[in-house]
Amino acid sequence: MTDRSAGNAGIRKIVHYQEEILLENGRAPAAPAVRATVAAVVANPWAGTGPDTDLSPATEHLAPQLARVLTERLLESLGGPEQVEAFGKAAIVGTAGEIEHAGALIHTPYFGNLVREFLEGSSIICFADDRAEAGQPLVVPMWHKTHAATRSHYQAITTRVNDGPRADEIVVVVAASTGPRPHPRIGDRATDPAVTSAVLEGASA
Repeated sequence: MTDRSAGNAGIRKIVHYQEEILLENGRAPAAPAVRATVAAVVANPWAGTGPDTDLSPATEHLAPQLARVLTERLLESLGGPEQVEAFGKAAIVGTAGEIEHAGALIHTPYFGNLVREFLEGSSIICFADDRAEAGQPLVVPMWHKTHAATRSHYQAITTRVNDGPRADEIVVVVAASTGPRPHPRIGDRATDPAVTSAVLEGASA
């Protein structure tokens, strides 16, 4: 990431969080995964505007810059797109904004398509968004970047910015993992039996 990119995007602060699970239930995972989030705190470009405001111009300007800055930081820490197996995205709008303001920065092609391209994925990106005061944690879901129905990669990571978003700010987040949950063993759609409501017949409450 370049300082110029961050400056053009109006980023006040970037927060990077990373974790690696070395033991789960007393045993090392067969496929140890590094999970990370990168969050950018930006001024809400629609603060003080009404619900009839067209969000498109600011979205088209700001969202692509955020997508590049956040994914570049994420890839630096995880070792490149070939290391990423799961991804997710999120946004938290401050209390003076609309929840739609958070959505405008992550739910359009100007952000989602670019994050998917930069991380070399093809799945729809799962997400979370919220309106909250500064310091509120947000759980970001992730799933496999090319096979969204792969249950082993259903996981979540919690992100938090201690002083953001302020009332007139938005926190935008990209999350990724280099592997699955520890010890995944609940099967997958390819191996699932046919299950219908008939399995409930005779079951006690």
